[in-house]
Amino acid sequence: MKGRRYEAVKWMVVFAIGVCTGLVGLFVDFSVRLFTQLKFGVVQTSVEECSQKGCLALSLLELLGFNLTFVFLASLLVLIEPVAAGSGIPEIKCYLNGVKVPGIVRLRTLLCKVFGVLFSVAGGLFVGKEGPMIHSGAVVGAGLPQFQSISLRKIQFNFPYFRSDRDKRDFVSAGAAAGVAAAFGAPIGGTLFSLEEGSSFWNQGLTWKVLFCSMSAAFTLNFFRSGIQFGSWGSFQLPGLLSFGEFKCSDSDKKCHLWTAMDLGFFVVMGVIGGLLGATFNCLNKRLAKYRMRNVHPKPKLVRVLESLLVSLVTTVVVFVASMVLGECRQMSSASQTGNGSFQLQTTSEDVNSTIKTFFCPNDTYNDMATLFFNSQESAILQLFHQDGTFSPITLALFFILYFLLACWTFGTSVPSGLFVPSLLCGAAFGRLVANVLKSYIGLGHIYSGTFALIGAAAFLGGVVRMTISLTVILMESTNEITYGLPIMITLMVAKWTGDFFNKGIYDIHVGLRGVPLLEWETEVEMDKLRASDIMEPNLTYVYPHTRIQSLVSILRTTVHHAFPVVTENRGNEKDFMKGNQLISNNIKFKKSSILTRAGEQRKRGQSMKSYPSSELRNVCDEHVASEEPAEKEDLLQQMLERRYTPYPNLYPDQSPSEDWTMEERFRPLTFHGLALRSQLVTLLVRGVCYSESQSSASQPRLSYAEMAEDYPRYPDIHDLDLTLLNPRMIVDVTPYMNPSPFTVSPNTHVSQVFNLFRTMGLRHLPVVNAVGEIVGIITRHNLTYEFLQARLRQHYQTL
Repeated sequence: MKGRRYEAVKWMVVFAIGVCTGLVGLFVDFSVRLFTQLKFGVVQTSVEECSQKGCLALSLLELLGFNLTFVFLASLLVLIEPVAAGSGIPEIKCYLNGVKVPGIVRLRTLLCKVFGVLFSVAGGLFVGKEGPMIHSGAVVGAGLPQFQSISLRKIQFNFPYFRSDRDKRDFVSAGAAAGVAAAFGAPIGGTLFSLEEGSSFWNQGLTWKVLFCSMSAAFTLNFFRSGIQFGSWGSFQLPGLLSFGEFKCSDSDKKCHLWTAMDLGFFVVMGVIGGLLGATFNCLNKRLAKYRMRNVHPKPKLVRVLESLLVSLVTTVVVFVASMVLGECRQMSSASQTGNGSFQLQTTSEDVNSTIKTFFCPNDTYNDMATLFFNSQESAILQLFHQDGTFSPITLALFFILYFLLACWTFGTSVPSGLFVPSLLCGAAFGRLVANVLKSYIGLGHIYSGTFALIGAAAFLGGVVRMTISLTVILMESTNEITYGLPIMITLMVAKWTGDFFNKGIYDIHVGLRGVPLLEWETEVEMDKLRASDIMEPNLTYVYPHTRIQSLVSILRTTVHHAFPVVTENRGNEKDFMKGNQLISNNIKFKKSSILTRAGEQRKRGQSMKSYPSSELRNVCDEHVASEEPAEKEDLLQQMLERRYTPYPNLYPDQSPSEDWTMEERFRPLTFHGLALRSQLVTLLVRGVCYSESQSSASQPRLSYAEMAEDYPRYPDIHDLDLTLLNPRMIVDVTPYMNPSPFTVSPNTHVSQVFNLFRTMGLRHLPVVNAVGEIVGIITRHNLTYEFLQARLRQHYQTL
């Protein structure tokens, strides 16, 4: 019943995460729409009046006033919580890979992210709100199941479930998938995104929960947007924050096809060009990021705000001047005037109506550059996908160049910013340009411009982010057209292969710049020339089963390790050591009981082999047993100890491992008994779990699992511990709280096996234990990074 209750609560929490993520997306979309309509309404009226009176400079100042104010507010929010900058996808990718980034899933981060992204998008920067939705969903997934927040310390609920890193990571995976589903109306794509780009550790049960969470988010957002925008509650007409509309040829054109087999050749070429453009974008952005790390980030925080304002200033001026000077007046095929200098254009889909701009153009014509720049990015994408009218090739080329450079400069500034929509818009302009060239100069009249715009968007986005499976499904779900599956998949594959030839994806680049030890999906084949002993850390910091408080405090305060091996030393004259020292006596007794238990298991195994059907094996066992007379337990123990005896200095267990130890002291034989986490040791010290030397270890107070996990996920820090409340001579028995059977590997294990075990099981520490149960080293995430393995491989070749 307890297991069923736990599973039921998990399903309810997953549903709540999806609903809350959908509501966050609704708030962002409503606010951005409100601010954008307010800004463009005022500026558009001013432009129409000033185009006749000659006061366009005043219109530019009004636009600058709106944009600079919004961007300034977004930058201030990032100063409050610096992790809220950017899209958040690299950070969430690190978190799901097993790296804890400080503050990445806090409530304050969510608030700064949500309000920051709506101000940065409304401020006219070339950023998207869809990328930060993934981060927002992940924060909701991390915080909601905990029912507590460090930002709201007074609000606490006694919620006993999900008090482990594994549960929290599963919910973050679900939240990230819900963010994608809310952004693009693509629940299946969100699930695949979480699997492909995020989670290192996945199981079958999690897939179903993540899909359910994504569906909840998508349909929550759809329900409220359809009701608010169209007044038809329950109609589900608006699937996500970004919808590509319906791609459909007009009924009058019988020769029109969305795409043909001949077009696949053009799509492959566009994929190659998209990969090259994406690699160029990533290279330029990496250089800008390095420049910021050297020259902007070390300076006072106000400099970051000034950089964001400079980007906003340049972007606003470029948009205004390009729309007024570089745009061309194009003829509209069918339009109905709606007033205020705008026309409502009926596109190939009845559900898609996009506003076009007529700045400085006579009746029945529109300004193509202003139509792209003086609209929201989503509206501009719909224009490129579905507009019956034409865009000038020169306009498309200029728009692509300007947008490419400004988007590259903007991504990485100190504002919350997404990259999906700017990449889609940039690529759609490139695709529409290709379609115009093929139609006008080569004479291919059968092609459908919207398809080429979509393929161009996929090629450029794939070249930048290097996603394949999830991006294919996201774009298919956004278009609601299954026939686009093959061309989109081929284009993304070619774009990824082309871009990978030059550099990594944009998110991997920013992860690398942050120095995060991210684990790839698998190691290279030549890494199998290394063994676990080649990459492990042999210099261990360990604790004993029974250790004095002063020793524990010293170890915890002088190291930053997250876990410590629990060991005992192999001494030759143990009976002499046990005399008059309760601490050493308890440690030796624990080791004896451990060895005797292991010896008893071996004896039982040997006896059970006698009944095995194989006659050859039975004869061998009979001879072995007959040749050995049963020994006393104490004699067996003494033989095992003497066989492993090695000379070593006279060191006591209440002494901390010291940097002054000799090599002989440092690498003496240590019998491995388990792993104790830092959080466990600090919790034991804070709660005063110990016993005096004059008492038995049985007198030590016992903590339940609920008491040990009560402070999760923010355990007390050792430096905040009040030492005056502790007696440094008291002894702590860590054996009831350690993990006595962690995953271990042999020193001769291949690196590929070590890597797969570490990654698939979600480990943080992997002890290396030899054949006789002695720990010889430990492997952590740092020892399995690509750079570390390459360095060790070079050392391996040099020693050959």
